[in-house]
Amino acid sequence: MTTGRWRGALTMGLVMVVGVVAFGWPFLATSGSELDQLGHSGDASLVFVALMALLALVLLAELGSGGMDAKTVAVLGVLAAAGGALRVLSAGTAGLEPMFFLLVIAGRVLGPTKAFLLGALALLTSAFLTAGVGPWTPFQMLSCGWVAMGAALLPRVIVRSERWLLTAYGLVAGLAYGAVMNLWFWPFLGSSAPSGAGFTPGAAATANLQHYAVFYLATSLAWDLPRGVLTAVLTWVAAPPLLRALRRSLRQARFEAPVAFAPPHSPIAASTLSAPPASPLR
Repeated sequence: MTTGRWRGALTMGLVMVVGVVAFGWPFLATSGSELDQLGHSGDASLVFVALMALLALVLLAELGSGGMDAKTVAVLGVLAAAGGALRVLSAGTAGLEPMFFLLVIAGRVLGPTKAFLLGALALLTSAFLTAGVGPWTPFQMLSCGWVAMGAALLPRVIVRSERWLLTAYGLVAGLAYGAVMNLWFWPFLGSSAPSGAGFTPGAAATANLQHYAVFYLATSLAWDLPRGVLTAVLTWVAAPPLLRALRRSLRQARFEAPVAFAPPHSPIAASTLSAPPASPLR
């Protein structure tokens, strides 16, 4: 692995650590802690700054290692803008967010690092378009990045099965996004949480898991299920043509094709010169 690849992998690892710590630190509170007086109002800005800085470093590392080029950045920009626009269309009504099907399909094609960048940037774009920037924004960026990255990490399957795989993942991802996003505010609800559904600092993990399950079923499932179903339906409809279009674009642009120079009389150069010209209709 080249130095640039190591830098990119290390930076992505730091992004994951920042995400886990940002979501997870409240669950380390000891008994008697008054989390409802803390919230993420104090650390959300720090998480946002750290996340943006790390994403910029990931982008620079990918550019330096040859994993991305100007064309790749342009494609990411177009997809992020499209994702942001799709989310604006629904404004999250009843949990219906069509952006997620694009994250699933494009994430499958782009690979883990570029998929995470796409998810985070698409959410950030939609936040700016809707003036919805707030302390929740960095947590939404992380969650959307994980959704797109998860699609990229799915196992390889035959072409006929890929549509089913992505559809099933879209359903699960729609539910999982809500389940993860609840964690950015649930530990801080305190007495305002429904009875038996609040986080108790210092309690056993099994007890808090039960409380969260009650909270999720009572307040979040009705929003997350429509998101998951819509994502699955749109993924089923759009996956075949969109996968073909994205993969064709990547092949034609040759984002990942290595460039090899050969002497003019080498077998490679001779075969290139003797090859018939490509048809202009192709």
